[in-house]
Amino acid sequence: MNKKPIFSFLGLAAKAGKVVSGEFSVERSIKSGHSYFVIVAEDASDNTKKMFDNMCNYYRVPLIYLGTKDELGHYIGKQYRASLSINDKGFADGMMKKLGINGKMEV
Repeated sequence: MNKKPIFSFLGLAAKAGKVVSGEFSVERSIKSGHSYFVIVAEDASDNTKKMFDNMCNYYRVPLIYLGTKDELGHYIGKQYRASLSINDKGFADGMMKKLGINGKMEV
């Protein structure tokens, strides 16, 4: 899979202020209903992956494991990040379309 278009979308969303990063902020975004799509780094801890997997399934938010913590942080202009929430439907739909996800993804 070519990750470059996804990371480009991620950079645009971050510049628009539609990306939340960090475990607690992403968790709050999911639980408050502001999250449309969650990205967790492939090299995140097993506990982090399990927590977001369970939470996203419960709140019915699409989730994907993509890139490394360094890559995710780099493309949003921050240090390494294990989890990101896309809080804009347009950006989330665009990313999911590039990934071939229909938006009703069950993880």
